[in-house]
Amino acid sequence: MNSLLEALAYGAVFALVSGTVLPLLYRSKNARQASFGLSLISSVLLLGFAGTVLYTGKEPSFPAFGFLPGLDFTLAADRLTAGFVLLIAAVLPGVSIYSLEYTEHAKSEARKALQAALTSLFVLAMLLVVLAGNMVGFLIFWEIMSLSSLLLVLHDYSSEENKKAGFFYFVMTNISTTFLFLGFISLYRLTGSAEFGPLEYPAGALTLPFLCLFIGFGVKAGLVPFHKWLPYAHPAAPSNISALMSGVMLKVAIYGFLRFLLAAASPELWWGVLILIAGSLSALFGVIYALKESDIKRLLAYSSIENIGIIFIGIGLYVIFRVEGLETLALMSLAGACFHAFNHALFKSLLFLCAGSVVHATGTRNIEAFGGLVKTMPATSALFLIGSVSIAALPPANGFAGELLLYQAFFQASALSANPLLTVFMVIALSSFALTGALAAALFVKLFGITCLALPRSEESRLAEEVEKPMLFGPAVPAVLCILTGIFSKQILSLAGWDIEFPDLLLLGLLLAFIYAALFLAVRAKTEIPDRISETWGCGFPALTPSTEYSSAGFSEPLVMIFKSIYRTRIVHRPEYFDGQESLFKNGHVEIRLLRFFEEYLYIPPALAIDSLSKRVAKLQNGKLDSYVLYAFLAVLTLIIATGVLV
Repeated sequence: MNSLLEALAYGAVFALVSGTVLPLLYRSKNARQASFGLSLISSVLLLGFAGTVLYTGKEPSFPAFGFLPGLDFTLAADRLTAGFVLLIAAVLPGVSIYSLEYTEHAKSEARKALQAALTSLFVLAMLLVVLAGNMVGFLIFWEIMSLSSLLLVLHDYSSEENKKAGFFYFVMTNISTTFLFLGFISLYRLTGSAEFGPLEYPAGALTLPFLCLFIGFGVKAGLVPFHKWLPYAHPAAPSNISALMSGVMLKVAIYGFLRFLLAAASPELWWGVLILIAGSLSALFGVIYALKESDIKRLLAYSSIENIGIIFIGIGLYVIFRVEGLETLALMSLAGACFHAFNHALFKSLLFLCAGSVVHATGTRNIEAFGGLVKTMPATSALFLIGSVSIAALPPANGFAGELLLYQAFFQASALSANPLLTVFMVIALSSFALTGALAAALFVKLFGITCLALPRSEESRLAEEVEKPMLFGPAVPAVLCILTGIFSKQILSLAGWDIEFPDLLLLGLLLAFIYAALFLAVRAKTEIPDRISETWGCGFPALTPSTEYSSAGFSEPLVMIFKSIYRTRIVHRPEYFDGQESLFKNGHVEIRLLRFFEEYLYIPPALAIDSLSKRVAKLQNGKLDSYVLYAFLAVLTLIIATGVLV
């Protein structure tokens, strides 16, 4: 069995390595298609690997190569690893098929080849991060993952927007890596080993590693307030890469954090409270900020922050229930977090791929310019609808299943009645979670309705054409999986080894399918009432035009005003009048300005302070030899004193 698992793992790695090298050696369309074909083959091998580990419960471990004498890098897997390998295997086919045609829209042969090669390298790095058997391998492949994704964000390096996004992403990913280094170093000093293993230590000894890893993985996952790189990086990156970053890379960060938490023998209650607060704020702020967006990819990026928050809510509940000794609820919360991570990978990759098709067909990311795409791009619109229903957590799609597990855990939290403060805190967290779900439904009513329904709002939308078949077959893969993983969610959880109470959504799915079919047939059925063709009543307007439709800003305006304390909403009104008494109105300009709170108050002030400090330090480099000799003398003296103090 181990030899079979080893062959599957190494086969997938070899396929991805070949897919990385091939486009660089041969700059041709055939080479790029072969590269994505190899990615597709690797996904099949990974599916076999993950399925075998989950079904048999085997925990294979096999050496790969050595970094340093006495430190061999190993590939290792358990059920947690297999679950995230399965996530990669589920997302990769749709992205690979989509990329066959999408990559050909790049501006030059060199960019096409580089994008294909970096895509395979990016997937390979994420896979090896998950399979890494020790901290050294984890960090090495984590850096390769970060670097390859950075280069993909900067694919259109001539664009100022892409340069800004790349710089933002570069800074934040290095902050993440710094804290991961600190966390792993503190673990190594505590355990004397670089291996991932049980941490049989008191919680006090694990406080520093916990905080460092929480920040490090939180930055990469996009937790509030470390989230601002996502709305910059996702619009700048190609849409197939956005699907991988949001669908897979964010989950790799969650995997790393779970790897630490599950190894900790005695977590503390405040860990869970901190994680739950961070998750609740991320979920709520993510959807609130998404509601105001009119850039389709930026909106989806904020939605990813919301869903990452939901996953961390499940992780926080797991820690709280585990500390309180409620193992059944802890298991349910962990299952909800992991299942929602898997489901989010599917429906968010689907939505980003559909968004890429819409942007390609219309030439813009502005939702205000869309409309009527259900007629000009019917297949893409149907796939977009499946993704919207899934992410809005409507039954029986897969988004409903993961969130239902978390609601079940919340509703049974009355077992915490011995701690009244904790009970009140859980009620507040549940209320925030419910509000997030309602706002998410409103968000995707806005996105799908304004993008695909009504009349076209621009000439580009009116003239849009359906995309090529690979760009339809690609999103169709996660669309089908969104339906299947929702309907068969109970069976999937059982096969994965989660022995928890959960309703069978297969029956609900069949019932809903029957109701929808009956309604459809009833509407289409011929009746005795004769058909009458006439225009829809236009509320007194002589003709319906796009200007009479809801706009993205108009749909969001009530919510923007409700949450004005968060948005820091400011209405600017500049009227002009015919007379000095301001009684005869001529024309005017009204706009709603929203404060970028985290950017303007959290990120920019430290950046300006660092820039000011850097300029002062730069003055020390005055080009005088005497000054440099003095600096060297002071440095040596400081080291001598510090060494003496430490000894």
